[in-house]
Amino acid sequence: MIQVRTWLTVGLMTVVLVAALAGCASQSSSAQAASQAEQTIGNQGSDTLVNLALAWAEAYMADRPNTRISVTGGGTGTGLAALINGTTDIANASRAMKAEEVAAAEQNGITPVEIEVARDAIAVVVHPSNPVPGLTLQQLSDIYTHKITNWREVGGEDRPIVLLSRESNSGTYVYFLENVIRLGKKSDLMFSSETLLMPSSEGISTEVRQNPNAIGYDGLGYVTADQRMVPVAKDAQSPYVVPSVEAVNAGTYPISRALFMYTAGEPTGQVKEYLDWILGDGQVLVTTLGFVPLAK
Repeated sequence: MIQVRTWLTVGLMTVVLVAALAGCASQSSSAQAASQAEQTIGNQGSDTLVNLALAWAEAYMADRPNTRISVTGGGTGTGLAALINGTTDIANASRAMKAEEVAAAEQNGITPVEIEVARDAIAVVVHPSNPVPGLTLQQLSDIYTHKITNWREVGGEDRPIVLLSRESNSGTYVYFLENVIRLGKKSDLMFSSETLLMPSSEGISTEVRQNPNAIGYDGLGYVTADQRMVPVAKDAQSPYVVPSVEAVNAGTYPISRALFMYTAGEPTGQVKEYLDWILGDGQVLVTTLGFVPLAK
């Protein structure tokens, strides 16, 4: 009997051990699956792109419950800094990376890959009561460098011009500086010190709505019905054009640009699948948010 009981005890211990090991393996597999399910794609940067990036993320995750995408703004410079430092998977940018940013990334062993994801027009906006008929790029440069200080100098009323701009970490700020204020030339021209720097697109919208003397600029997708978009001409001999999807596609609006996402090296895995979707089915959302989809 003693021998039988011994074998029974050993057998029971073996069964318990196997069950425990199986339980551990099951828990390990579950933990691994949960870890994979909770893997998040980090997406940070341009405030111009943030609403479109959020719309893309929500639509993508709706059909893929195991994918999480975290989208934050902060400006193009912030997003690119995060990419350079290895703290985000995708950096949103409303301008191309600067040579010094590429060099900083390469010093950290990162080769940035640029992916154009949409196009945009930068609208020049004023209060709806402002009657200014249109502005050339040169006039905009003169306004933002404070050579022109009164609306009557450009066909408006006798009112002082109040300058609004995004902050310097914004890709829109950099693009406007280089392509409007400096007219695409090598120059040391800067925004006038009288310019009020706004932390967001919403800040510009709010101030324009409240101030009939103000002028600002913003991505087309952020212009609201209570602002007036000023027609812009390349020069005095060119047509004055109101920004629109059609004008960007036709190449007639002079302040148009590409919008980018950057990755650290060629995208792979979930990041690649997500970017492939953005460049394909995701383009349907671009127009609904006021941007210009990529030409097929």
